[in-house]
Amino acid sequence: MNREMGGIYVNDRAVSVLENYEIEVLRTWKGRGAMLCESDKGLLILKEYTGPKDKIIFQDALLKSIMKQGFPSVENILKTKEGELITYDQDRVPYILKTYFEGRECNIRDTKECIQAVRALAQLHKASVIDKGISIGVKQRAEYRIDKEYEKHNRELKKVRKFLKDKSQKTNFEIFLLEHYDYFLNLALEVAEEAGRQLKGNGEETEEETCIICHGDYQYHNILMTKGNTEEKEGMAIINFEKCIRDNPVRDLYLFMRKLLEKGNWPIELGNLLLDAYHKEREISETDYVQLYYRFRYPEKFWKIVNFYYNSGKAWIPGRNLEKLEKLLAQEEEKVKFLENYKSSYGRFSFLAH
Repeated sequence: MNREMGGIYVNDRAVSVLENYEIEVLRTWKGRGAMLCESDKGLLILKEYTGPKDKIIFQDALLKSIMKQGFPSVENILKTKEGELITYDQDRVPYILKTYFEGRECNIRDTKECIQAVRALAQLHKASVIDKGISIGVKQRAEYRIDKEYEKHNRELKKVRKFLKDKSQKTNFEIFLLEHYDYFLNLALEVAEEAGRQLKGNGEETEEETCIICHGDYQYHNILMTKGNTEEKEGMAIINFEKCIRDNPVRDLYLFMRKLLEKGNWPIELGNLLLDAYHKEREISETDYVQLYYRFRYPEKFWKIVNFYYNSGKAWIPGRNLEKLEKLLAQEEEKVKFLENYKSSYGRFSFLAH
């Protein structure tokens, strides 16, 4: 059942959830997987929440700390009338209500905006250092060492390779995948082994690096260009911190850069511009360069294609899978050139100079 509110028809379930907050709702409308709400508290967004309760407590404390550190353009989670961060509808589906920003997604085809996004990321990392106020009662250790993460991926790759070899009747996609499997598997094994050796050789990360909270999903969907009085004053807001996690800040930088570089066929100049932009705002340490090199080198896109294939219904394989694999193969030569340039540009580190 729907009912009218401020001339707009909205779902009763959504209205019942919003009634748990000290806000006056002016109008609502559907967004991407959420509901936007114009209110006396400004623009808000209501979303289902699928994470654990302690994570949303940590996220709320992190966002407050970031704003306190002088980075204001992040979302804020509103509490209910009872002071809770999570509320429930009549079917006990959990929701959170957050502030939102008027604006558009970062344009990944605009180099200036991409550079601005990288600078904003560096500023965010400087404001995301853990303090006692956001670590109390929340276990947020660095959860991912990339060599361990890649070892797990490699076990999965070996498992799927055996499955493909043992399969009697193969589709065209499976035949094509198996033809190129050994190249990417051998590369994945080599990277995991080298990364583990180099990271152990470099010792532990610095105290600053282990105390930074990464956004966890830093990509253009979560970067909004906000309106200013003039075009020059156009700002940048960062949203959707649900995947925030304690890790080396390279985690965020790699994700943002990889997405852009893949779309542009691994352009060397863009990669250098983005690295320089980040470095000017927040110095990239030797450990950062080591991690970033191995993250770029690892065939993550291949692992993603294989993982999606194996965990979906294999009776019908979308043609998009074959397209992605063909594109990956077509880009491999340019990716190798990009990595060679990386080694040349940052060869002051002995492991890259070899």
